[in-house]
Amino acid sequence: MNVLKKVFKFYIDGFRNIGKLGVKMWIIIGIKLFIMFVILKIFFFPNFLNSKFDSEEDKGNYVIDLLTKN
Repeated sequence: MNVLKKVFKFYIDGFRNIGKLGVKMWIIIGIKLFIMFVILKIFFFPNFLNSKFDSEEDKGNYVIDLLTKN
């Protein structure tokens, strides 16, 4: 636990003393991660199993069938 606290403080101190270029870079990284995990997920990776099956058992059986097909 003490190690995690030191790592957390290390990052907090690093973000407090970061320069203008570093802030801009972290903003770009944040925007990029938002696009990757939110925008692309919504438009390009719909939840296939929820749209095709109603119960958890049907979803599980479909996945098992796909994994054990060959």
